[in-house]
Formats: sequence, structure tokens, C-alpha cells
Amino acid sequence: MPKLHILKVFVGDTEGGGNPLGVFLDGREIPEEDRQSVAADLGFSETVFVDDAERGEVRIFTPGTELPFAGHPLVGTAWLLKRESYAVPTLRPPAGEVSVRESGGLTFITGRPEWAPAFDHIQLDSPADVDALSGPPGGHDLAGVWTWIDEEAGDVRVRVFAPRLGVEEDEATGAHAVRLAALLRRRITIHQGEGSIILAEPQADGSVEIGGRVDLVETRDY
Repeated sequence: MPKLHILKVFVGDTEGGGNPLGVFLDGREIPEEDRQSVAADLGFSETVFVDDAERGEVRIFTPGTELPFAGHPLVGTAWLLKRESYAVPTLRPPAGEVSVRESGGLTFITGRPEWAPAFDHIQLDSPADVDALSGPPGGHDLAGVWTWIDEEAGDVRVRVFAPRLGVEEDEATGAHAVRLAALLRRRITIHQGEGSIILAEPQADGSVEIGGRVDLVETRDY
């Protein structure tokens, strides 16, 4: 019976933060043709199937589609692999090689902006305007809505709406963080959802490193 690990990724300073993630460390137990339906059944914004733990080979599914790259699934999987004695320096989703590091109890991965979905970036005037939204503005179906909390400090308020991917609103979106940090060309601290925190910093080669805290919620049979 497949073993499912449920994590919270990009956990902030409050209990409400962190994006739920499902990870099957022995993903090969679930046939490829069944993975989309399993992800839809679980209902997390993403579910990861680890095909080779020692090499870091992974596949990522939303409830509606497979993604070549996604931030919170890769951060969470990197953390879990280390916890389970597979401290791989590189993850290998379909998009390409993703470097991994740990620092100060946080897990970081590095990805390229072009690997992430092409989010529409919508800047509003204030955090109150972002918080007041009841859904994606203007009918956008893949949008990151953001504003400065403190521009000098690099603190940003973000909400991400992705119905195109089968996710009405995401609690914490690493792929969008990669895109936004590349757009702003600076290190930022993203405050997303109900209390999630994502650290993001552009690198000299055009990639972006993102990271945060990960917690294990439970392990159960699926």
C-alpha cells in the first residue's frame, strides 16, 4: 500500500501558514496512468511522486495537470528526502536540475523563471486592496496579485489565483515567487495566503533561489 507523507511548506510565524503537500516517496508504486486521478482525489494544490529518491527524480501533479516545475513541492520534497536519509544535492523534475541546500532550519531550491507558469503579475496599491479580493481580478485564470508591505525592506504581500491549473487560490506558490523575484530583480520576503512566508532571491545566472520552513503533518497509507 503506498505511503503518503503530508507536509506544510513555507510555514510562517502563525499556525495558519504553510501550503499542504502530498508526497509519495515510492512513487513507482502508483502507475503513471493513475497519478493524475490520485492528485485530484487528494485535492492538494500539488502532489509529488518520487520515482528515484537517490537521484532526486520527481513528478509533480496539480488536481488538473502535470507541471514540469513547481516551488513548494520541490522545497517540501527536498526537506522530506533529507529527513528520510536521502540528502540529495539536486532534484530532477521534468524541467531540469534543481539545486538544493539547507540553512538555519530552512530548505532552499533554485529554479529558472522560464520553468514556471506564465503568471499575470497584477500590482495593487496596498495590502488591504490585495486582502479585499474575493477572487482573481478581471477574470484572470493564472495571476499573482501583489503589493509592497515595505519596499525598502523587500516585504511583499501576495495572493495567487490559478484556476487554470485546478487551484482556485494557492496558500503559498514557489513558482510565482521565482517569477516575481526575477521581475523585481531583488531579494524579497513574500507574505502569502493565511500566513505563509517565502524567501526569494535572484542569482547571478538568472535563476532564483526560494526557500522556507517545512513541517510534517502526518504519514499514512493511501
